[in-house]
Amino acid sequence: MNSRQRTAREDARILPAPYLAAMQQSSGVPAHTDIVPPTLALIRALRPSLGPSEGAVAGVILERCSDIPDWSTQELAAAAGTSAATVVRACQRLGFRGYQHLRLELAREGAPLQTSESGTHLDAVTQSFSGAQEALRLSAAAIDRSTVLRAAQTLLSARRIMFTANGFSAPPLQDAAMRFATVGRPVESPLDILAQQFTAHTLGPEDVCLALTHSGANAHTLATVRAAQQAGATVIVVCSYSHAPIPELADTVIATGSRSAQQAVDPFFSRVNHSVALHALLTAYTDLAGGGNATGMFDVVATALSDSAES
Repeated sequence: MNSRQRTAREDARILPAPYLAAMQQSSGVPAHTDIVPPTLALIRALRPSLGPSEGAVAGVILERCSDIPDWSTQELAAAAGTSAATVVRACQRLGFRGYQHLRLELAREGAPLQTSESGTHLDAVTQSFSGAQEALRLSAAAIDRSTVLRAAQTLLSARRIMFTANGFSAPPLQDAAMRFATVGRPVESPLDILAQQFTAHTLGPEDVCLALTHSGANAHTLATVRAAQQAGATVIVVCSYSHAPIPELADTVIATGSRSAQQAVDPFFSRVNHSVALHALLTAYTDLAGGGNATGMFDVVATALSDSAES
């Protein structure tokens, strides 16, 4: 890589888009009408340095940048007329850790500033609740009802059930594990990364591993799911994207959809979707189980309540 390519890479990664546009104008490079996000500026600058196959991948990314956050590696490879390995290699040549990293950056930069119909900036409360409502509507339309029922039937017939999730996906899944216990169905849900993999290795053909993941590409969750699959367990995945590495290993995939334009370090609205989807799965399970077995659970809740602040 020559010094000019290094400069383009550094500018695209460090400087905000408006500064990049200004630099293009001052350097004599034709500026585009729309401000180019840093990731696209980086890809455009480094594309000439790539080989034919990798260059084709970069070309599709530039042409279909709004679709990339929802595409799998295989879908991008097909669009570029190349292989999944070439897609990953091209992304790495462009300075990303891999395709999933590129997807995250494009989705993050595509997040629009939320405004009202009059064009004014929404306050934090309105913005947050409006975003949650929109996310839930999209998820309700995306989730296949027969898939949820099939997953519930699988859980009902399982000898053991293991839940696995990491990062921001862990709290919604721990909440679901506790709620399954309240209807009389205990679930193993280890928090530690290694404990998850150890538990997965002890599963068998009569057991179920349920994984929750937004990206479908969390390396730790992927390792646990792979171990469960190799042990012969049935794998259920709740995921924002149906086309991702982890769903490829699953027997059943509950795809919630994603407001990809809102994706960030913590795509919060996807967690809202996941919590509601897991509650729907619990409801379907409880219905199949004839209402579950909540004997003693209300006593636990009653005992945990206090009438005063004094001990």
